[in-house]
Amino acid sequence: MRYRNLRIYGITAASTFGATALLIRGTLKKRLAISLIVAVALTGTTYLLRHPLRDYISQFPAFRQLFGKKTVEEQIETYGATARTRLHAMFKEKGVLYPPAKLTMLAFKDTRMLEVYVAAADGMFQHLHTYPILGASGKLGPKLREGDFQVPEGVYRLESLEPNTPYHLALRLNYPNDFDIERARIDGRTKPGSDILIHGSNGSVGCLAVGDIAAEDLFVLAHDTLDHNIAIIICPIDLRTFKAPPAAPSDPIWLPKLYEEIARALKGYPAH
Repeated sequence: MRYRNLRIYGITAASTFGATALLIRGTLKKRLAISLIVAVALTGTTYLLRHPLRDYISQFPAFRQLFGKKTVEEQIETYGATARTRLHAMFKEKGVLYPPAKLTMLAFKDTRMLEVYVAAADGMFQHLHTYPILGASGKLGPKLREGDFQVPEGVYRLESLEPNTPYHLALRLNYPNDFDIERARIDGRTKPGSDILIHGSNGSVGCLAVGDIAAEDLFVLAHDTLDHNIAIIICPIDLRTFKAPPAAPSDPIWLPKLYEEIARALKGYPAH
């Protein structure tokens, strides 16, 4: 995610610089100097300006991270009412009070589905809704290193809500967790990767893209849930009803142990 942001900024800066250079006349040295001055002046002015120009420019993804940063509460104010209308309808259909006390998300890589489970403080988890996963890279199997394009597999927790990403709203997982870090240490892997999100849009590399509307629902629901110790379990297949995939020679020797841990964690969430 971080590298994509840098590419966006680089493309935006290069485009502005190039367009200015093409529109002015004079020697190459003069054109370059004027282009640089215009780019710096425009950037500084936009950064300092308030409404309406700064807000208008911040609508473009290339500038959103730089000029349009929002807090979690500001994004809740923007998207909360609409998302809660959708969520209240789901909760009413299931006969569950909103907001829930507890929340868990189960992601299945083979079917590309994200199941949402909720519970009252003294109640059992029940299925609320299933969202399609619109974008995810890699194959079945855990994430091992930075840049392998793999979506992780394991039992994770919501680390934070991310109000500012190029992919609309997002939920950050605590990847790598203790299991990932320990296995990387034993294997001698120094860069297991990071920045794993559930986010909007429909494309992703190593994360789970669920579309903007679903991202708004999940962002608001996670914010409103009373217990913020929210589990996010990412599975190769539904280990509640199917056996774990057979190990391949290239799989880590600890993979069966990971799948046993995932299967145990899934027992509290009835298949529907």
